[in-house]
Amino acid sequence: MEIFHISAECYPVAKVGGLADVVGALPKYQSLEGHAVRVVIPCYETKFIHENEFECVHWGHLKLGHFNFPFSVLKEKTDQLGFELYLIEIKELFDRNEIYSYEDDIERFLSFQIATLDWIIGRREIPDVINCHDHHAGLIPFMMQYVPKYTKIKATATVMTIHSGLYQGIFGFDKLYYLPEFDLANIMILEWGNAINSLAAGIKCAQKVTTVSPSYLNELCYSSNGLEFLFKAVRYKSKGILNGIDIKMWDPEKDVLLGNNYSIKNVIIGKQKNKEKICNLFNLDPTKPLFSFIGRLLYEKGADLLAKAVALAFAENHSDINILILGSGNSEIENELNTLLMDYKGNYNTFIGYNEEVSHLIYAGSDFLLMPSRVEPCGLNQMYAFRYGTIPIVRRTGGLKDTVIDIEENGNGICYDEPSIEAICSSIQRALVVYNDTKRKHALIKSIMEIDHSWATVCKEYIEVYQLII
Repeated sequence: MEIFHISAECYPVAKVGGLADVVGALPKYQSLEGHAVRVVIPCYETKFIHENEFECVHWGHLKLGHFNFPFSVLKEKTDQLGFELYLIEIKELFDRNEIYSYEDDIERFLSFQIATLDWIIGRREIPDVINCHDHHAGLIPFMMQYVPKYTKIKATATVMTIHSGLYQGIFGFDKLYYLPEFDLANIMILEWGNAINSLAAGIKCAQKVTTVSPSYLNELCYSSNGLEFLFKAVRYKSKGILNGIDIKMWDPEKDVLLGNNYSIKNVIIGKQKNKEKICNLFNLDPTKPLFSFIGRLLYEKGADLLAKAVALAFAENHSDINILILGSGNSEIENELNTLLMDYKGNYNTFIGYNEEVSHLIYAGSDFLLMPSRVEPCGLNQMYAFRYGTIPIVRRTGGLKDTVIDIEENGNGICYDEPSIEAICSSIQRALVVYNDTKRKHALIKSIMEIDHSWATVCKEYIEVYQLII
Protein backbone atom coordinates (compact mmCIF):
# COMPACT_ATOMS: atom_id res chain seq x y z
CA MET A 1 0.00 0.00 0.00
CA GLU A 2 1.04 3.65 -0.39
CA ILE A 3 1.45 5.35 3.00
CA PHE A 4 2.02 9.05 3.67
CA HIS A 5 3.35 10.24 7.02
CA ILE A 6 2.77 13.97 7.63
CA SER A 7 4.82 15.46 10.45
CA ALA A 8 6.64 18.54 11.72
CA GLU A 9 9.77 16.51 12.55
CA CYS A 10 11.78 13.59 11.19
CA TYR A 11 15.18 12.41 12.36
CA PRO A 12 17.84 13.15 11.15
CA VAL A 13 16.35 15.96 9.08
CA ALA A 14 14.76 18.04 11.84
CA LYS A 15 14.48 16.99 15.48
CA VAL A 16 13.23 18.47 18.74
CA GLY A 17 12.03 15.33 20.52
CA GLY A 18 10.73 11.77 20.25
CA LEU A 19 8.34 12.65 17.41
CA ALA A 20 11.34 12.93 15.09
CA ASP A 21 12.71 9.54 16.14
CA VAL A 22 9.39 7.81 15.44
CA VAL A 23 8.85 9.46 12.05
CA GLY A 24 12.45 8.71 11.12
CA ALA A 25 12.15 5.00 11.98
CA LEU A 26 8.58 3.68 11.57
CA PRO A 27 8.40 4.53 7.83
CA LYS A 28 11.73 2.77 7.22
CA TYR A 29 10.45 -0.47 8.71
CA GLN A 30 7.15 -0.16 6.84
CA SER A 31 9.15 0.23 3.66
CA LEU A 32 11.11 -2.94 4.48
CA GLU A 33 7.75 -4.72 4.66
CA GLY A 34 7.22 -3.84 1.00
CA HIS A 35 5.04 -0.74 1.28
CA ALA A 36 5.56 2.52 -0.64
CA VAL A 37 6.19 5.02 2.14
CA ARG A 38 6.50 8.81 1.82
CA VAL A 39 7.35 11.19 4.66
CA VAL A 40 6.42 14.87 4.31
CA ILE A 41 7.81 17.60 6.59
CA PRO A 42 8.44 21.35 6.21
CA CYS A 43 11.72 22.54 4.69
CA TYR A 44 13.62 24.16 7.57
CA GLU A 45 17.13 25.58 7.67
CA THR A 46 18.85 22.47 9.03
CA LYS A 47 22.24 20.88 8.53
CA PHE A 48 20.81 17.77 6.88
CA ILE A 49 18.93 19.79 4.29
CA HIS A 50 21.99 21.88 3.42
CA GLU A 51 24.25 18.83 3.14
CA ASN A 52 22.04 16.69 0.89
CA GLU A 53 20.63 16.97 -2.61
CA PHE A 54 16.98 17.50 -3.42
CA GLU A 55 14.99 17.78 -6.62
CA CYS A 56 11.82 19.79 -7.13
CA VAL A 57 8.91 17.49 -8.00
CA HIS A 58 6.09 20.02 -7.71
CA TRP A 59 5.55 23.72 -7.31
CA GLY A 60 2.51 25.90 -6.87
CA HIS A 61 0.82 28.67 -4.90
CA LEU A 62 -1.16 28.10 -1.74
CA LYS A 63 -3.89 30.39 -0.46
CA LEU A 64 -3.93 31.18 3.25
CA GLY A 65 -6.88 33.51 3.66
CA HIS A 66 -5.92 36.78 1.96
CA PHE A 67 -2.31 35.66 1.57
CA ASN A 68 -0.71 33.75 -1.26
CA PHE A 69 2.54 31.84 -0.85
CA PRO A 70 4.58 30.12 -3.52
CA PHE A 71 5.65 26.66 -2.45
CA SER A 72 7.78 23.83 -3.78
CA VAL A 73 7.88 20.12 -3.01
CA LEU A 74 11.45 18.86 -2.82
CA LYS A 75 12.37 15.16 -2.86
CA GLU A 76 15.59 13.83 -1.35
CA LYS A 77 17.34 12.20 -4.30
CA THR A 78 18.87 9.05 -2.85
CA ASP A 79 16.19 7.72 -0.46
CA GLN A 80 19.05 7.22 2.00
CA LEU A 81 16.69 7.19 4.98
CA GLY A 82 14.97 4.04 3.77
CA PHE A 83 11.86 5.83 2.50
CA GLU A 84 10.98 8.72 0.22
CA LEU A 85 11.47 12.05 1.99
CA TYR A 86 9.63 15.16 0.76
CA LEU A 87 10.04 18.71 2.01
CA ILE A 88 7.42 21.42 1.66
CA GLU A 89 9.42 24.56 0.92
CA ILE A 90 7.67 27.83 1.79
CA LYS A 91 10.51 30.31 2.05
CA GLU A 92 8.54 33.08 3.71
CA LEU A 93 7.55 30.83 6.60
CA PHE A 94 10.05 28.00 7.08
CA ASP A 95 13.51 29.28 6.06
CA ARG A 96 14.43 29.62 9.74
CA ASN A 97 16.78 27.81 12.09
CA GLU A 98 14.24 26.71 14.71
CA ILE A 99 11.32 24.35 14.18
CA TYR A 100 8.85 25.87 16.67
CA SER A 101 8.24 28.84 18.96
CA TYR A 102 7.55 31.56 16.42
CA GLU A 103 4.62 33.97 16.75
CA ASP A 104 3.29 32.84 13.37
CA ASP A 105 3.44 29.08 14.06
CA ILE A 106 -0.30 28.78 13.36
CA GLU A 107 0.19 30.31 9.90
CA ARG A 108 3.31 28.23 9.30
CA PHE A 109 1.80 24.84 9.99
CA LEU A 110 -1.56 25.65 8.42
CA SER A 111 0.24 26.57 5.21
CA PHE A 112 2.29 23.37 5.45
CA GLN A 113 -0.88 21.25 5.66
CA ILE A 114 -2.61 23.08 2.83
CA ALA A 115 0.45 22.85 0.56
CA THR A 116 0.78 19.14 1.33
CA LEU A 117 -2.82 18.42 0.37
CA ASP A 118 -2.61 20.65 -2.73
CA TRP A 119 0.36 18.58 -3.89
CA ILE A 120 -1.26 15.21 -3.08
CA ILE A 121 -4.41 15.95 -5.08
CA GLY A 122 -2.20 16.97 -8.01
CA ARG A 123 -0.54 13.55 -8.13
CA ARG A 124 -1.79 10.79 -10.39
CA GLU A 125 -1.88 8.25 -7.58
CA ILE A 126 -4.20 8.45 -4.58
CA PRO A 127 -2.58 7.31 -1.28
CA ASP A 128 -4.07 4.37 0.58
CA VAL A 129 -3.34 5.89 4.00
CA ILE A 130 -2.39 9.30 5.35
CA ASN A 131 -0.94 9.06 8.86
CA CYS A 132 -0.94 12.47 10.57
CA HIS A 133 1.38 13.08 13.51
CA ASP A 134 0.37 15.51 16.28
CA HIS A 135 -1.49 18.80 15.90
CA HIS A 136 0.84 20.17 13.19
CA ALA A 137 -0.99 17.82 10.81
CA GLY A 138 -4.26 17.68 12.74
CA LEU A 139 -6.40 19.66 10.28
CA ILE A 140 -5.59 17.35 7.37
CA PRO A 141 -8.31 14.75 8.18
CA PHE A 142 -10.87 17.56 8.50
CA MET A 143 -9.89 19.19 5.19
CA MET A 144 -9.92 15.82 3.42
CA GLN A 145 -13.47 15.20 4.62
CA TYR A 146 -15.09 18.63 4.42
CA VAL A 147 -13.19 20.84 1.97
CA PRO A 148 -14.61 20.33 -1.56
CA LYS A 149 -11.22 21.13 -3.06
CA TYR A 150 -9.89 17.83 -1.68
CA THR A 151 -12.79 15.56 -2.70
CA LYS A 152 -10.38 13.45 -4.76
CA ILE A 153 -8.82 12.03 -1.57
CA LYS A 154 -11.92 12.05 0.63
CA ALA A 155 -12.00 8.25 0.66
CA THR A 156 -8.34 7.88 1.64
CA ALA A 157 -7.92 6.30 5.07
CA THR A 158 -6.65 8.64 7.81
CA VAL A 159 -4.88 7.90 11.07
CA MET A 160 -4.16 10.49 13.78
CA THR A 161 -1.11 9.53 15.85
CA ILE A 162 -0.68 11.44 19.10
CA HIS A 163 2.82 11.77 20.49
CA SER A 164 1.81 14.49 22.96
CA GLY A 165 -1.65 15.65 23.95
CA LEU A 166 -0.27 18.70 25.75
CA TYR A 167 0.12 20.74 22.56
CA GLN A 168 -3.03 21.13 20.48
CA GLY A 169 -2.59 23.85 17.86
CA ILE A 170 -5.31 26.11 19.25
CA PHE A 171 -6.29 29.38 17.56
CA GLY A 172 -9.26 31.73 17.43
CA PHE A 173 -12.15 31.77 15.00
CA ASP A 174 -10.84 35.11 13.75
CA LYS A 175 -8.38 33.03 11.69
CA LEU A 176 -11.01 30.70 10.28
CA TYR A 177 -10.62 32.41 6.90
CA TYR A 178 -7.16 30.83 6.62
CA LEU A 179 -8.78 27.50 5.82
CA PRO A 180 -9.86 26.59 2.29
CA GLU A 181 -13.58 27.10 1.65
CA PHE A 182 -15.93 24.59 3.25
CA ASP A 183 -19.59 24.38 4.30
CA LEU A 184 -19.88 26.37 7.53
CA ALA A 185 -22.52 23.90 8.72
CA ASN A 186 -19.48 21.76 9.66
CA ILE A 187 -17.70 24.49 11.62
CA MET A 188 -18.32 22.90 15.02
CA ILE A 189 -16.16 19.91 14.05
CA LEU A 190 -13.22 22.30 14.34
CA GLU A 191 -14.32 23.66 17.71
CA TRP A 192 -13.22 22.62 21.17
CA GLY A 193 -13.25 24.96 24.14
CA ASN A 194 -14.63 27.91 22.12
CA ALA A 195 -11.66 27.89 19.76
CA ILE A 196 -10.38 26.01 16.74
CA ASN A 197 -8.40 23.05 18.09
CA SER A 198 -6.25 21.33 15.47
CA LEU A 199 -5.63 18.20 17.51
CA ALA A 200 -9.30 17.83 18.47
CA ALA A 201 -10.33 18.21 14.82
CA GLY A 202 -7.89 15.47 13.83
CA ILE A 203 -9.16 13.17 16.55
CA LYS A 204 -12.77 13.72 15.50
CA CYS A 205 -12.19 13.26 11.78
CA ALA A 206 -9.53 10.54 11.51
CA GLN A 207 -10.82 7.02 11.06
CA LYS A 208 -8.39 5.72 13.63
CA VAL A 209 -6.56 7.37 16.55
CA THR A 210 -3.33 5.92 17.87
CA THR A 211 -1.16 6.91 20.81
CA VAL A 212 2.46 5.98 21.40
CA SER A 213 1.75 3.62 24.30
CA PRO A 214 -1.30 1.84 25.76
CA SER A 215 -0.94 3.50 29.17
CA TYR A 216 -0.76 6.95 27.59
CA LEU A 217 -4.08 6.32 25.86
CA ASN A 218 -5.61 5.59 29.25
CA GLU A 219 -4.02 8.67 30.82
CA LEU A 220 -5.34 10.97 28.09
CA CYS A 221 -8.88 10.07 29.17
CA TYR A 222 -8.35 11.83 32.51
CA SER A 223 -5.47 14.22 31.82
CA SER A 224 -5.19 15.81 28.38
CA ASN A 225 -5.43 19.59 28.72
CA GLY A 226 -9.19 19.72 28.28
CA LEU A 227 -9.66 16.91 25.75
CA GLU A 228 -10.54 14.24 28.32
CA PHE A 229 -14.18 13.88 27.26
CA LEU A 230 -13.18 13.65 23.60
CA PHE A 231 -10.64 10.90 24.23
CA LYS A 232 -13.24 8.93 26.16
CA ALA A 233 -15.72 9.40 23.32
CA VAL A 234 -13.34 8.04 20.67
CA ARG A 235 -12.04 5.03 22.59
CA TYR A 236 -13.90 2.80 20.14
CA LYS A 237 -11.53 3.86 17.35
CA SER A 238 -8.38 4.32 19.43
CA LYS A 239 -5.39 2.07 19.98
CA GLY A 240 -2.23 2.47 22.01
CA ILE A 241 0.83 1.18 20.15
CA LEU A 242 4.10 1.24 22.03
CA ASN A 243 6.90 2.90 20.07
CA GLY A 244 9.98 0.98 19.05
CA ILE A 245 13.57 2.04 18.52
CA ASP A 246 15.90 1.74 15.56
CA ILE A 247 18.12 -1.13 16.74
CA LYS A 248 20.58 -0.56 13.91
CA MET A 249 21.24 3.01 14.97
CA TRP A 250 21.12 2.19 18.68
CA ASP A 251 23.51 -0.74 18.79
CA PRO A 252 26.48 -0.57 21.18
CA GLU A 253 28.32 -3.18 19.11
CA LYS A 254 28.25 -1.04 15.94
CA ASP A 255 27.56 2.50 17.18
CA VAL A 256 30.00 4.74 15.29
CA LEU A 257 29.61 7.45 17.93
CA LEU A 258 31.26 5.26 20.56
CA GLY A 259 35.01 4.95 20.82
CA ASN A 260 34.63 1.59 22.57
CA ASN A 261 32.03 -0.72 21.11
CA TYR A 262 30.73 -3.71 23.01
CA SER A 263 28.17 -6.50 22.91
CA ILE A 264 26.39 -8.49 25.59
CA LYS A 265 29.45 -10.79 25.69
CA ASN A 266 31.85 -8.07 26.82
CA VAL A 267 29.39 -5.51 28.18
CA ILE A 268 31.02 -5.11 31.60
CA ILE A 269 34.42 -4.21 30.16
CA GLY A 270 32.86 -2.17 27.33
CA LYS A 271 30.68 -0.09 29.63
CA GLN A 272 33.59 0.60 31.95
CA LYS A 273 35.71 1.94 29.07
CA ASN A 274 32.87 4.22 27.97
CA LYS A 275 32.32 5.26 31.57
CA GLU A 276 35.97 6.27 31.85
CA LYS A 277 35.65 8.29 28.65
CA ILE A 278 32.51 10.17 29.69
CA CYS A 279 33.86 10.75 33.21
CA ASN A 280 37.11 12.15 31.84
CA LEU A 281 35.10 14.40 29.55
CA PHE A 282 33.07 15.81 32.44
CA ASN A 283 35.63 15.64 35.27
CA LEU A 284 33.92 12.83 37.16
CA ASP A 285 35.30 9.83 39.03
CA PRO A 286 34.90 6.62 36.96
CA THR A 287 35.17 4.43 40.06
CA LYS A 288 31.83 5.72 41.37
CA PRO A 289 28.30 4.88 40.16
CA LEU A 290 27.13 7.28 37.45
CA PHE A 291 23.51 8.47 37.39
CA SER A 292 22.54 10.45 34.27
CA PHE A 293 19.60 12.40 32.90
CA ILE A 294 19.10 12.99 29.18
CA GLY A 295 16.16 15.04 27.99
CA ARG A 296 14.29 18.30 27.83
CA LEU A 297 14.60 20.37 31.01
CA LEU A 298 10.88 20.91 31.40
CA TYR A 299 8.22 20.51 34.09
CA GLU A 300 6.63 17.64 32.12
CA LYS A 301 9.91 15.72 32.31
CA GLY A 302 10.19 16.29 36.05
CA ALA A 303 13.35 18.31 35.44
CA ASP A 304 12.28 20.96 37.96
CA LEU A 305 12.87 18.33 40.68
CA LEU A 306 16.42 17.55 39.64
CA ALA A 307 18.39 20.32 41.34
CA LYS A 308 16.99 19.65 44.81
CA ALA A 309 17.15 15.90 44.23
CA VAL A 310 20.82 16.21 43.28
CA ALA A 311 21.60 18.17 46.45
CA LEU A 312 19.71 15.72 48.66
CA ALA A 313 21.32 12.69 46.97
CA PHE A 314 24.80 14.08 47.61
CA ALA A 315 23.90 14.89 51.22
CA GLU A 316 22.74 11.31 51.74
CA ASN A 317 25.71 9.69 50.01
CA HIS A 318 28.61 11.98 50.93
CA SER A 319 29.76 12.44 47.33
CA ASP A 320 30.08 8.69 46.70
CA ILE A 321 28.10 9.02 43.48
CA ASN A 322 28.34 10.90 40.18
CA ILE A 323 25.42 12.72 38.54
CA LEU A 324 25.46 14.05 34.97
CA ILE A 325 22.70 16.11 33.32
CA LEU A 326 22.36 16.55 29.54
CA GLY A 327 19.55 18.72 28.20
CA SER A 328 18.06 22.14 27.66
CA GLY A 329 14.71 23.83 28.06
CA ASN A 330 13.40 26.06 30.83
CA SER A 331 16.04 28.70 31.61
CA GLU A 332 15.21 28.71 35.35
CA ILE A 333 15.77 24.96 35.54
CA GLU A 334 19.01 25.31 33.59
CA ASN A 335 20.22 27.98 36.01
CA GLU A 336 19.28 25.92 39.08
CA LEU A 337 21.25 22.96 37.76
CA ASN A 338 24.27 25.08 36.89
CA THR A 339 24.40 26.73 40.32
CA LEU A 340 25.27 23.32 41.81
CA LEU A 341 28.46 22.97 39.76
CA MET A 342 30.79 24.56 42.29
CA ASP A 343 29.23 22.77 45.27
CA TYR A 344 29.75 19.28 43.85
CA LYS A 345 32.76 19.69 41.61
CA GLY A 346 34.24 16.35 40.62
CA ASN A 347 30.98 14.50 41.25
CA TYR A 348 28.46 16.48 39.23
CA ASN A 349 28.31 18.18 35.86
CA THR A 350 25.89 19.49 33.25
CA PHE A 351 25.76 19.83 29.50
CA ILE A 352 23.15 22.47 28.72
CA GLY A 353 22.14 21.81 25.13
CA TYR A 354 22.06 18.66 23.06
CA ASN A 355 24.80 16.65 21.40
CA GLU A 356 24.06 13.33 19.71
CA GLU A 357 27.55 11.92 20.24
CA VAL A 358 27.60 12.84 23.93
CA SER A 359 24.13 11.34 24.43
CA HIS A 360 25.24 7.99 22.96
CA LEU A 361 28.34 8.03 25.15
CA ILE A 362 26.19 8.72 28.24
CA TYR A 363 23.92 5.78 27.47
CA ALA A 364 26.98 3.56 27.04
CA GLY A 365 28.92 4.80 30.07
CA SER A 366 26.21 5.37 32.69
CA ASP A 367 25.16 2.88 35.32
CA PHE A 368 21.66 4.31 35.75
CA LEU A 369 19.37 6.63 33.75
CA LEU A 370 17.04 8.97 35.63
CA MET A 371 13.58 9.54 34.11
CA PRO A 372 11.44 11.42 36.70
CA SER A 373 8.76 12.36 34.15
CA ARG A 374 5.38 13.72 35.11
CA VAL A 375 4.23 13.03 31.54
CA GLU A 376 5.87 10.51 29.21
CA PRO A 377 3.61 9.43 26.33
CA CYS A 378 6.00 6.64 25.41
CA GLY A 379 9.59 7.43 26.25
CA LEU A 380 12.43 6.15 24.12
CA ASN A 381 15.30 6.88 26.48
CA GLN A 382 14.53 3.89 28.67
CA MET A 383 14.63 1.67 25.58
CA TYR A 384 17.99 3.13 24.52
CA ALA A 385 19.20 2.55 28.08
CA PHE A 386 18.16 -1.12 27.95
CA ARG A 387 19.99 -1.53 24.67
CA TYR A 388 23.23 -0.15 26.16
CA GLY A 389 22.98 -2.04 29.44
CA THR A 390 22.06 1.01 31.52
CA ILE A 391 19.44 0.48 34.23
CA PRO A 392 16.50 2.95 34.05
CA ILE A 393 15.07 4.64 37.15
CA VAL A 394 11.58 5.83 36.20
CA ARG A 395 8.37 7.25 37.53
CA ARG A 396 5.47 5.02 36.53
CA THR A 397 3.63 6.99 33.85
CA GLY A 398 2.70 6.50 30.19
CA GLY A 399 5.11 4.34 28.24
CA LEU A 400 7.49 4.11 31.19
CA LYS A 401 4.80 2.14 32.99
CA ASP A 402 4.46 -0.14 29.96
CA THR A 403 8.17 -0.85 29.51
CA VAL A 404 9.90 -0.74 32.92
CA ILE A 405 9.01 -3.26 35.63
CA ASP A 406 10.52 -2.90 39.07
CA ILE A 407 13.37 -5.23 39.98
CA GLU A 408 11.48 -6.33 43.08
CA GLU A 409 8.89 -7.79 40.71
CA ASN A 410 11.59 -9.66 38.75
CA GLY A 411 11.68 -6.70 36.40
CA ASN A 412 14.19 -4.63 34.49
CA GLY A 413 14.53 -1.32 36.33
CA ILE A 414 13.69 0.77 39.38
CA CYS A 415 10.21 2.32 39.54
CA TYR A 416 8.34 4.73 41.78
CA ASP A 417 4.93 6.43 41.71
CA GLU A 418 5.12 9.98 43.04
CA PRO A 419 6.83 12.80 41.11
CA SER A 420 8.84 14.05 44.07
CA ILE A 421 12.38 14.81 45.22
CA GLU A 422 12.11 12.20 47.97
CA ALA A 423 11.00 9.49 45.52
CA ILE A 424 13.94 10.21 43.21
CA CYS A 425 16.44 10.02 46.09
CA SER A 426 14.85 6.90 47.54
CA SER A 427 15.20 5.25 44.11
CA ILE A 428 18.85 6.29 43.93
CA GLN A 429 19.40 4.57 47.29
CA ARG A 430 17.74 1.41 45.95
CA ALA A 431 19.94 1.64 42.86
CA LEU A 432 23.06 1.77 44.99
CA VAL A 433 22.08 -1.50 46.64
CA VAL A 434 21.97 -3.08 43.17
CA TYR A 435 25.22 -1.40 42.16
CA ASN A 436 27.06 -2.82 45.17
CA ASP A 437 25.74 -6.33 44.52
CA THR A 438 28.08 -7.07 41.60
CA LYS A 439 26.60 -10.44 40.65
CA ARG A 440 23.04 -9.12 40.61
CA LYS A 441 24.05 -5.98 38.74
CA HIS A 442 25.89 -7.87 36.00
CA ALA A 443 23.00 -10.30 35.54
CA LEU A 444 20.53 -7.40 35.28
CA ILE A 445 22.70 -5.54 32.74
CA LYS A 446 22.88 -8.58 30.49
CA SER A 447 19.18 -9.35 30.77
CA ILE A 448 18.03 -5.84 29.84
CA MET A 449 20.26 -5.83 26.76
CA GLU A 450 18.23 -8.77 25.45
CA ILE A 451 14.90 -6.89 25.58
CA ASP A 452 13.45 -6.46 22.08
CA HIS A 453 11.95 -3.03 21.43
CA SER A 454 12.67 -3.00 17.70
CA TRP A 455 10.36 -1.35 15.18
CA ALA A 456 9.97 -4.60 13.23
CA THR A 457 7.15 -5.82 15.47
CA VAL A 458 5.63 -2.39 16.08
CA CYS A 459 5.32 -1.52 12.40
CA LYS A 460 3.16 -4.61 11.85
CA GLU A 461 0.68 -3.23 14.40
CA TYR A 462 0.41 0.00 12.38
CA ILE A 463 -0.10 -1.97 9.17
CA GLU A 464 -2.93 -3.91 10.84
CA VAL A 465 -4.56 -0.59 11.82
CA TYR A 466 -4.27 0.68 8.24
CA GLN A 467 -5.73 -2.51 6.78
CA LEU A 468 -8.70 -2.34 9.14
CA ILE A 469 -9.77 1.07 7.78
CA ILE A 470 -8.88 0.82 4.11
